[in-house]
Amino acid sequence: VRWAAINAVGQLSTDLGPELQNKLHHVVLPALASAMDDSENPRVQAHAASAILNFSENCRPEILTPYLDVIVGKLLLLLQSGSQMVQEGALTALASAADSSQEHFQKYYDAVMPYLKAILMNATDKSSRMLRAKSMECISLVGMAVGKQKFRDDAKQVMEVLMSLQGSHMEADDPITSYMLQAWARLCKCLGQEFLPYMSVVMPPLLQSAQLKPDVSITSAGEDGESDDDGVETITLGDKRIGIRTSLLEEKATACSMLCCYADELKEGFFPWIDQVATTLVPLLKFYFHDEVRKAAVSAMPELLRSAKLAVEKGQAQGRDNSYLKQLSDYIVPALVEAMHKEPETQICASILESLNESIQMSGTLLDEGQVRYIVEGIKEVITASSNRRTERTERANAEDFDSEEDELLREENEQEDEIFDQVGDCLGTLVKTFKTYFLPFFDELSVYLTPMLGKDKTSEERRVTICIFDDVAEHCREAAVR
Repeated sequence: VRWAAINAVGQLSTDLGPELQNKLHHVVLPALASAMDDSENPRVQAHAASAILNFSENCRPEILTPYLDVIVGKLLLLLQSGSQMVQEGALTALASAADSSQEHFQKYYDAVMPYLKAILMNATDKSSRMLRAKSMECISLVGMAVGKQKFRDDAKQVMEVLMSLQGSHMEADDPITSYMLQAWARLCKCLGQEFLPYMSVVMPPLLQSAQLKPDVSITSAGEDGESDDDGVETITLGDKRIGIRTSLLEEKATACSMLCCYADELKEGFFPWIDQVATTLVPLLKFYFHDEVRKAAVSAMPELLRSAKLAVEKGQAQGRDNSYLKQLSDYIVPALVEAMHKEPETQICASILESLNESIQMSGTLLDEGQVRYIVEGIKEVITASSNRRTERTERANAEDFDSEEDELLREENEQEDEIFDQVGDCLGTLVKTFKTYFLPFFDELSVYLTPMLGKDKTSEERRVTICIFDDVAEHCREAAVR
């Protein structure tokens, strides 16, 4: 019963946050803290620790900080428990407490870190793989919370352990692999440029994970029953059933988003890896097996251009000049436009437009007329497709069996269309600012698509964005814009 009550508190903390945290912290946290004392029942202790994670994910530092003395003290005791389940719960809770309280966690650092390092160094047998993986997660989150001044010396030791682990043979299903990818990326975020010497160790396995091929099996839909394997997701297409192993896809998605992290964090320092990462990620803009892989690939594109641009500007591009940046931009920008045409998810389509906008900012006048034409054609298609989807929804709303639940869904879908149009406005604004009057012939073509957006039947967001676009033209093209 206690276990189930804790379960409910954890779930409510997730579903009702942050209101629950703001109003009921004085009831919930002491109750969870006292449940951690229940050493007769390790299952209850472990679950109480895990519920701290749910609670602190939606919690402002100033709410959590007054309770940290008690909570961290108890979690340290749990770390020394004989039960691995309790230790794992305590690690997860410490990680989330550090992540939520940030610099307030500094006062506990000296007490906590030796225990965390001991687990990392000593939990070496197969049964403790998850425990070791969680200790990595915890150390890297604590390090990010307290900052590099405090963490630097321990970080070096921890990275030595990770390097030796990386060099050792690990089984395919070892959870440490994906935890390690994430731990390296957090260590990089914490240490910044000081992380560069470790990149030669980190990158080869990371690229390998990002290049994993999906493990796909195809059977005919008539064959009996679903597969019993939890790790396989199946979709039925016509008379075929396609099974995809999800753990591989998750590792691939994690690796792709870590690549984006490194480029973002290391800026010009990432230059030596740009080409390899670009050739790995650009094809993944159309990786339809897994949304998260595409999202990560999309986010990475402007970061790669930014790294290249900064490296060229600061003379750290191994002798390469703007022609290299143009080459990279010629590879990335058309790939983004093509992915935008084919993207089935509106939310990801908006992200592609956002990345395209940043990529245009990075490339500037390196883009030639053909590419600007290609971008403009892409934007016309996006506007048309979005308008068509809105029209279909209006028709659905007028159907007889239309109910309030569907109304809510339609509202959400239309908000995503607003987001797409907002990003279209940003892209066009950037093109106008970059090319000024040279862009006007393209703008003439686009105005046929944009003028209707000022109609009374359009949403306020569509009208607002359109006004902003015309405003950009007036501001940057001056007299030429009068027509």
